[in-house]
Amino acid sequence: MTLAERMAFIRTGAMYNDLAPELVRARADAVVLSNRYNASSGRPQAEREGVLRTLLGGIGQQVHFEPALRCEFGCNITIGNNFYANFDCILLDAAPITIGDNVLFGPRVGLYSANHALDAQERAAGGCYARPITIGQDVWLGAGVHVTPGVHIGAGSIIGAGSVVTRDVPAGVVAAGVPCRVLRALTPADRTGFVP
Repeated sequence: MTLAERMAFIRTGAMYNDLAPELVRARADAVVLSNRYNASSGRPQAEREGVLRTLLGGIGQQVHFEPALRCEFGCNITIGNNFYANFDCILLDAAPITIGDNVLFGPRVGLYSANHALDAQERAAGGCYARPITIGQDVWLGAGVHVTPGVHIGAGSIIGAGSVVTRDVPAGVVAAGVPCRVLRALTPADRTGFVP
């Protein structure tokens, strides 16, 4: 099976063999490219984004990861404009990861679209499944947020530091906790009057 055929199968949501040779090679290639990107820290933005365009499925303008970015394959990640991820971002992209415009990630944010089989024998044999993750526009994920397979976070929402997001989060809310839950809606009272 080719890598493209394997990825198409994974996108169906069926259990797949995480130990398939095509996937093992693709992960190794992603490590090489992410190492190249991480080593380019301090270089011109256009040069760094050029490496990202090779590694990731698609990016907009002004996309920046502090060192170190780690992704599983890279090809299933799409990022909009004006994206910033602080240190030690992990994106496991067996299924598509889609990130909108004007998104901020705190340090050590992890998005994990894949999960292992629950049965020990199936897990040892490489059994996995994957579900897409979508991060809407204008979202902020605080430090140490972990997002699990199949989650959608709505536009404008904020996820508090240390949260584990296991379910969809609607637009325009503050959510936090383990597991993450909505705490309240964002309102005009949250504005401070800041003007750059």
